[in-house]
Amino acid sequence: MELSQASLLLDPAPLQLETGFERLPNGVLHVACRTDLHNCTGEMFEWWFRSRPGTREYIWWHPVDHVSSDWAEGSADTHVGSIHLVKEYFTGMPAADLAIQFRDAAEFFGAEAYRAARDSGAISAAVCGRVGMGATPQRLPTGEVLGGRLLHIGRDTKWGLALRSHFYMGQDLVADGWTPDQLKAEFSDDFGRALLMHCYNEFTFLSRFLPGIHAGDNRDAKPVTLPW
Repeated sequence: MELSQASLLLDPAPLQLETGFERLPNGVLHVACRTDLHNCTGEMFEWWFRSRPGTREYIWWHPVDHVSSDWAEGSADTHVGSIHLVKEYFTGMPAADLAIQFRDAAEFFGAEAYRAARDSGAISAAVCGRVGMGATPQRLPTGEVLGGRLLHIGRDTKWGLALRSHFYMGQDLVADGWTPDQLKAEFSDDFGRALLMHCYNEFTFLSRFLPGIHAGDNRDAKPVTLPW
């Protein structure tokens, strides 16, 4: 699935590739991961990113792979417009520095289609952005980070949140003249497999504690159901 087909994520119908990875004709590495976050909601998922987790919370998120978390730009009340500066391992591969620039989800799907999907309940969460390799990636004069893309799209169900995560590694390098062979050398199939496992693990870990901390931090606005 090409990035230009991202609007397919707004439809709950099964995709041809829900979990796995593929090499696109231009050399871009596309990684897809479906994760079931039991007892979670889209509201909780977006709140987690808006809370801009620090290093302690980042390690909770993936106790094996995550190393450090910091934030730049944007405002303290939302992730959108901010750059998440992280260091993390990818399932046994060497640690890497990443700069994840969170953007308005409508930028990736079109405002009208995105709003229709939210209004209909086809999706209940969207966290999308640009991914730059290294702590100071190349940027456009208008500020956009150059590198890849990440799209996290969630849908509320009776049991919890059905989450689709899609990554397009090297998306911007094509315009810089990188050949498919060069992109494959930079983002190998082994990396695609490692990223897939990392993504599944980190959101499974998140699902185990997210309902509790969301309830605690929002208890003045939302009633908490007592276990007894």
